[in-house]
Amino acid sequence: MVAFGKKLKETQIQEWQRYYINYKLLKKKVNQYARQIEVGDQDHYYILKDFSKMLDKQIEKIVLFLWEQQGQLARRLSNLGEQHADVSNISELQEAYREVGWDLLRLLFFVEMNAIGLRKILKKFDKRFGYRFTNYYVKTRANHPYSQLRQVLRHVGIEAVVGTISRNLADLQDHQGSCVSIYDRPTHPLPDPVIDSIKAAVDRLTNSTNFLEYLGKHALIVQEELPTPTKDHVLDERYHFMSLLLNLVSTFLYMVNTYIIVPTADDYSISLGAAATVCGVVIGAMAVAQVFSSIYFSAWSNKSYFRPLVFSSIVLLVGNTLYALAYDLDSIYVLLIGRLCCGLGSARAVNRRYISDCVPLKMRMQASAGFVSASALGMACGPALACVLQTQFKLFNITFNENTLPGWVMALAWLIYLLWLWISFREPSSYEDEDSVVSQDAKAELLENGELEDAQPLILSLEEKQYDEEEEEEEEEECDISEEAPEEAKKPVTSIVSAYKLLTPSVKVQLFVYFMLKYAMEIVLAESSVITTYYFVWSTTNVASFLACLGVTVLPINIFVGSYISNVFEERQILLASEILICLGIILSFHIIAPYSVPQYICSALITFVSAEVLEGVNLSLLSRVMPSRLSRGTYNGGLLSTEAGTLARVIADGTITLAGYWGMSRLLNVTLLPSLIICISSIVATCLSYNSLY
Repeated sequence: MVAFGKKLKETQIQEWQRYYINYKLLKKKVNQYARQIEVGDQDHYYILKDFSKMLDKQIEKIVLFLWEQQGQLARRLSNLGEQHADVSNISELQEAYREVGWDLLRLLFFVEMNAIGLRKILKKFDKRFGYRFTNYYVKTRANHPYSQLRQVLRHVGIEAVVGTISRNLADLQDHQGSCVSIYDRPTHPLPDPVIDSIKAAVDRLTNSTNFLEYLGKHALIVQEELPTPTKDHVLDERYHFMSLLLNLVSTFLYMVNTYIIVPTADDYSISLGAAATVCGVVIGAMAVAQVFSSIYFSAWSNKSYFRPLVFSSIVLLVGNTLYALAYDLDSIYVLLIGRLCCGLGSARAVNRRYISDCVPLKMRMQASAGFVSASALGMACGPALACVLQTQFKLFNITFNENTLPGWVMALAWLIYLLWLWISFREPSSYEDEDSVVSQDAKAELLENGELEDAQPLILSLEEKQYDEEEEEEEEEECDISEEAPEEAKKPVTSIVSAYKLLTPSVKVQLFVYFMLKYAMEIVLAESSVITTYYFVWSTTNVASFLACLGVTVLPINIFVGSYISNVFEERQILLASEILICLGIILSFHIIAPYSVPQYICSALITFVSAEVLEGVNLSLLSRVMPSRLSRGTYNGGLLSTEAGTLARVIADGTITLAGYWGMSRLLNVTLLPSLIICISSIVATCLSYNSLY
């Protein structure tokens, strides 16, 4: 990854160079402050004030230039509007509007580069001094009525220019006068590439989403802020649709495997002579093993994708077979070993890495959405399938019933998948130095073929720039809090400890929020069979139907939030509101007033589960933005950290259910909900403390 200061200089629109944020100056100032604090020359209060004034001047420079350019675009559009009456020059008007569109795109690119630079310098300051500065600066500037910060980070007012260009271009293309804006969905797409480019630029700046983009964020596959076409060109050669499909099927089957046993785990435990609450250990055994399997599968995927997927399928085949045979062997230990094997076969890290490493950038969001959709469908299909498997018979002295059939069905499914994988999967070609800077020969070839110009029309020049000694020294100062060498700072981290050291307070808070929501969801799902049997005498079919209905809500909720809610409210607002709703759902779940009713249980579970689903989307979206760039790739990446946090939450939640069983069934519900409530309140407090750093 190229240092941002260098990338900013290379991609600047040259005639506007003096209006960009002076990232180099600000970065040197941060380093100077660090040295002053070390020797005791300055206090934190002075540094906050002084750096704030510097940023204010930089932002004012950007905003004044932005207004000047908007005014020029507005005048040009006004002049073009007066020429609409002359129908003889439609083609000339179209071309003139396109020129304005490309100039607007240049301006949007200018704003985007400055917004990225501003966020990066705030993040750099926080690495050195904690998150006090971002909290202070955003709190005092963002909500002020004369705020110029909002002009850069939210670019208020520029949408009007966008709407005028898109509407007039559509009007000129459609002689019937249909006024189509960039946000409409016409039957026949507009042929002008400038419209699509403007829409993409506006969506990036406003963080606008549609359902597909919002759903894709759940996968925590970090998107590059300024992707290079060369890297995507390389990935095109590695992409294979059937291999991607096999990864998505693996994701789906694993989630089915996880939740298919939830409705019957308590009955299975009782049939083997254990207590009903041992279902927590049975369900959680898979998550315990996944804590370790995620790490070695992530490391394995550095060298191969095919071999870990084959290993995963074999282990899951064996694990499900052991799970099913435990009934006839009358052994709770065989049952637990089977579930541990299933957890050891968790290849979700491989599935995620394949999308991140082998799917072209232009398709990565769709593939990420497919990954999340496969998980959601598997979560719903698991209990639904358990609902269907309500039969009993014997074959070759092997018992097939509602307890063992989930194991046999999943063993058969993994056997079929293994054969399909062996026949159809194609190992991606090896690659070296994937994250290195593009060579000059490659750049020249792309420029000659016109690929680089088409992919990045706003970059006026990508010729090699010579840096003087001062600039070389400045690049050497590009380091994090641990003062790593420049080459070291570009490499992926090599251990969990190294990854943890890179985490800022904002990232730690978001990982804690993710832990909380997974803990709350697991309590609702894992103890549902025990609770509903004790209070309402529900059958396995009723429990399975209830869980399947909860799972079915995942996609509709994400459609609603991704298409509407996330475009109206800031993500940090949705984050805090969702946490409060989870807290409300947990409080409503407590058994305080007898009798405990079905409506109370269903409503509280629905509020908790749905709120957690909403929270997961915005939480992972924010996490992907605040996650350090070094954690976007390699074995110990951001996706692995979030997976570990979520898996650990499930392990602790399932263990809590089993331990709570020692206090008796009458106290089980309240005992398991109390830790959920404490963790949820703690996450709300942590979110409030880091709220401004999520701007």
